[in-house]
Amino acid sequence: MQSIEANGYQIFFNETGYEKINLFISENYSSIFILVDEHTNEYCLPKFLPNLATEIPIEIIEIEAGEEIKNITTCVEIWSILSELGADRKSLIINLGGGVITDIGGFIASTFKRGIDFINVPTTLLGMVDASIGGKNGVDLGNLKNQIGVINVPKMLLISTDFLETLSQREMRSGLAEMLKHGLIYDKNYWEQFLDLTKVDFADFDALIYRSIEIKNEIVKQDPTENGIRKALNFGHTLGHAIESHFLESETPLLHGEAIAIGMILESYISKEKELLSNEEFHQIKYIISNIYEPHNFSDEDIISIQNLLIHDKKNEYGKVQFALINGIGKIIINQSVENELIINSFNDYKS
Repeated sequence: MQSIEANGYQIFFNETGYEKINLFISENYSSIFILVDEHTNEYCLPKFLPNLATEIPIEIIEIEAGEEIKNITTCVEIWSILSELGADRKSLIINLGGGVITDIGGFIASTFKRGIDFINVPTTLLGMVDASIGGKNGVDLGNLKNQIGVINVPKMLLISTDFLETLSQREMRSGLAEMLKHGLIYDKNYWEQFLDLTKVDFADFDALIYRSIEIKNEIVKQDPTENGIRKALNFGHTLGHAIESHFLESETPLLHGEAIAIGMILESYISKEKELLSNEEFHQIKYIISNIYEPHNFSDEDIISIQNLLIHDKKNEYGKVQFALINGIGKIIINQSVENELIINSFNDYKS
């Protein structure tokens, strides 16, 4: 597969990516810091390090896994470690992990000594097709998702699909949600490749990942700072992020993709009710997504809490919650206001 040209950096695949990283590192840096969590330290770092051909000193910084550590406290700890280990403006951070690692690692690099370089090496499907692409870096504020952050791109991005061998089926399904979203908002033909997963040739899954990355990159290149079309990527995320935040500190937290899958069903219902989506298209979307992801139960109290969390959504403007809705499969319409009653109705339909 060829590389993909992004805004100010390139996305490389598998062996080619390692060649480019080694060439780039050898010419530019005084020291290297690899940020991992306990899972990627155990399962992914042994796959990564043998391919890193350099004599530059390398330090490994390990943090706990999970969304709950994606906060400013963790950043302070890592900034302190970087200082203690002598990191300077010519140091490089390599973020080896899923969306949490690339989010927080990019933010740490972007702010340490007013900014040092970083490279993203996502190890989850979600990270490969979504979180590591487009320059969004940041942390949560309490249980509010991604409230603190910057837009700053890595020097390069390496997609090595070998890391997917380390993932559970649940993590793979979480990443698949973003791939489904890319079809729904941008490419109907791509969406239709997932209508019967029994016919998906997973030997060629790399090609599906590649196309998903292309779609996100094509959108981001048009609107890097999310003033317009990039908001299309928020389909399923307005309600999905609120759902994820609500259950984050519960006994049954949802993975990001699981919450977004529910959000896409709810926001597809809203699209239908606003006469943007046909009844047939809505039921197709609901059927396909419901067959992949376990249904989740919502109490009336859950729904009220989720509605309250919408107030803090980053996409809000002038005190109004803004939705990106699908205007027929493969097309999107942004900056849509939605009445509370319609949001409640979407949950009632989901539960039926």
